[in-house]
Amino acid sequence: MRPQDMELGVVFAERRRDVRIIVNIAGRFSLSSRLNARDDRRVFACRAVNLSPQAVALATVIIGEPGDRVTAHIDHLGKLQGTLMRVLERGFVMNISATDAERERLIDKIEWVEKHKNHDVSDKRANERFVPTNPYSRMILADGSCEDCLVLDISVSGAAVSANTVPNIGTLLAIGTVIGRVVRHFEGGFAVQFIQPQDRDAVEALVIRE
Repeated sequence: MRPQDMELGVVFAERRRDVRIIVNIAGRFSLSSRLNARDDRRVFACRAVNLSPQAVALATVIIGEPGDRVTAHIDHLGKLQGTLMRVLERGFVMNISATDAERERLIDKIEWVEKHKNHDVSDKRANERFVPTNPYSRMILADGSCEDCLVLDISVSGAAVSANTVPNIGTLLAIGTVIGRVVRHFEGGFAVQFIQPQDRDAVEALVIRE
């Protein structure tokens, strides 16, 4: 192999290791410091918003402490494990622990996501459910207490929500300014059915209220 070919190979490998992309991918995660009454890790929903082979930034209203061990399951990427490195205003950055072989496979997945991430963009009017541009909102309970929440998706009839508090099924509450009732729990969050169907063009502005 010619020296110049070896240099090109090194440059290509370094570029692959340094690839970093902006994304908006659904996922869920757990923290070593967030346990339930049975001392099992609680699972919360999140969105991966910045991704590299070494670290991923997660948008979430659930914040841990630097040094917390993190396990995340991100759509298209699979299971990622690491440590909370830095707390953000609305989320945190975790490093990614992986072997060389695992990191190479992750790089392949990141490159696939970068190539295809805009192919599924569609008009929200044509779909029952859509992901809000800004996922952060406020949950207001019947006693007047408020809590930050992450809105995973919205439709004219309801929303999927993640928050530190998981209200019981049947609980009446408001997400933003829209009143609804908790109808289902799922891993990482809960589903809210609105008391009245909302206008499709206005529902996002009504639900996303910080």
